[in-house]
Amino acid sequence: MIILSVNAGSSSLKFTGFKMPEEEVIVSGLFERIGIAGSCYTIKLNGEKIKKERDLPNHEEAVKILIDELLLNGVIKSLDEIEGVGHRLVHGGEKYANSVIIDDDVISTVTELIPLAPLHNPANLIGVETFKKLLPNVLNVAVFDTAFHQTMDKSAYIYPVPYEWYSEYGVRKYGFHGTSHKYINDKISEILNRKDLKVISCHLGNGGSITAIDSGRVVDTTMGFTPNAGLVMGTRSGDIDASFIPYVISKSKKSLDEVISDLNKKSGLLGISGVSSDSRDIEAGVNEGDVRCVLAEEIYENKIVSYIASYYCLLGGADVICFAGGVGENGITVRRNIINKLAPLGVKLDADANNVRGVVTKISSDESKVLCYLIPTDEELMIARDTYNLICGK
Repeated sequence: MIILSVNAGSSSLKFTGFKMPEEEVIVSGLFERIGIAGSCYTIKLNGEKIKKERDLPNHEEAVKILIDELLLNGVIKSLDEIEGVGHRLVHGGEKYANSVIIDDDVISTVTELIPLAPLHNPANLIGVETFKKLLPNVLNVAVFDTAFHQTMDKSAYIYPVPYEWYSEYGVRKYGFHGTSHKYINDKISEILNRKDLKVISCHLGNGGSITAIDSGRVVDTTMGFTPNAGLVMGTRSGDIDASFIPYVISKSKKSLDEVISDLNKKSGLLGISGVSSDSRDIEAGVNEGDVRCVLAEEIYENKIVSYIASYYCLLGGADVICFAGGVGENGITVRRNIINKLAPLGVKLDADANNVRGVVTKISSDESKVLCYLIPTDEELMIARDTYNLICGK
């Protein structure tokens, strides 16, 4: 059967088509600038990339074009071949610890959770409603970024603030990137043929999070009530002292919304370096001796190391540290620096093995007390798997 994995943003639609259960990618693509001038789309199939400029006034038009392209290029002969659409939904709150078939109750709950993810849940729901309208006989499945983290104990997700903020307003750590962390854990468990692993999963990209996992259960994770908690990221600050927010407001004369926007869009690597949010640009700046790029990389790596060390203790030791995401999979220098800084834990790098990008690889030396692996993540495949399993009643 054919399953589509879909990630709908406010002005974008990313998709991958899988032949299941073979898990074979048969098509993928991206619709960009939906509802904005200069809209276009790209489709990849048979080793070729098709890019077309096209007016995309809304998501419905994008999905119509997607269906037409699938038929035109022979990916499908009829719509009956598509048996499921899996949707990435950012926030499932406390209700969803697993992926679920989308019904009216799911849509209602995700709508109620919009205040917790005001930028993402509305766009995700637009994707759901569009596919339900244009493919009415196809099963739709919700795969939540927050679901995997719902196995955390209360001591991990409750903040040290008035308890009523949690009980009345839902203020707690939710965690994100859960689909990626679950894939990483499943993959390394398969590679090492163990389900009782203590895993420190590092999803490092423009956004980044680290998760401590014990035998498939999340013990703790770095992102919190929002994705702006935890690590230093491309444009996000990560952990800060909230008390300086009113101070900055008084000094800058900016509004609260403006300061929060700065913390999400103008901070992190971009804010420190003043150059870029892209770690490749930061590394280039380091090589050229740019002092602020050097500072940005040092702060970035130190925060990652501090969380890995913390989670090592929290887990009572770790069997494996995994690196994934754009930086985790391609940042040879960043991985090297992080692992070298973990030397007090007995972690040792195999420098030759580490000289690789985007391929499953053991990058720790044989003398290392903790295994280190590069594990390219695949959230789209995880969405397709969950969708396939729910369709088959597994």
